[in-house]
Amino acid sequence: MCVYSHLEDYINCLYQQLNLYYPEQLDIEYIANRLNIFLEYSTSSSFSFGNVLVLKRSNTQREWQDFGHEICHVLRHAGNHTNLPQPFIDYQEWQADHFARHFCVPTFMLQDIKLPKIFNHSVCYISNLFNVEHDFALKRLEHFYSQKFNNYMIMGRG
Repeated sequence: MCVYSHLEDYINCLYQQLNLYYPEQLDIEYIANRLNIFLEYSTSSSFSFGNVLVLKRSNTQREWQDFGHEICHVLRHAGNHTNLPQPFIDYQEWQADHFARHFCVPTFMLQDIKLPKIFNHSVCYISNLFNVEHDFALKRLEHFYSQKFNNYMIMGRG
């Protein structure tokens, strides 16, 4: 049994609405189109404004991760961010990073995968399967395993 966080529930529902159930279905263009988000590419940096998302041209892994980060701002952060206090901007950036890890490697997909027993092999496997960078996959799996352990302890099995 998996106990989902609010964020995991949100992403699970979002992907179900988009009829996305498997890692190989995760596609920037498809998701942006279905969410009525206009996607553009830049040579300088990734950012979003309104329903326009600009991605810095890079490798496909970095673009997917940046997409996950920026889509958080589009879907979950409203208003003009230029006049916000720096601690609040930092908090929103932290939220977007956290969102991206769950968006790019969704828990409901991750929990159905038989991972290799050696942790570093699992990291490489997730990196390839979800098209994310090694460090990104490492952080995501560390969080996933920590969450599994905490759920295990909460369920009274520890």
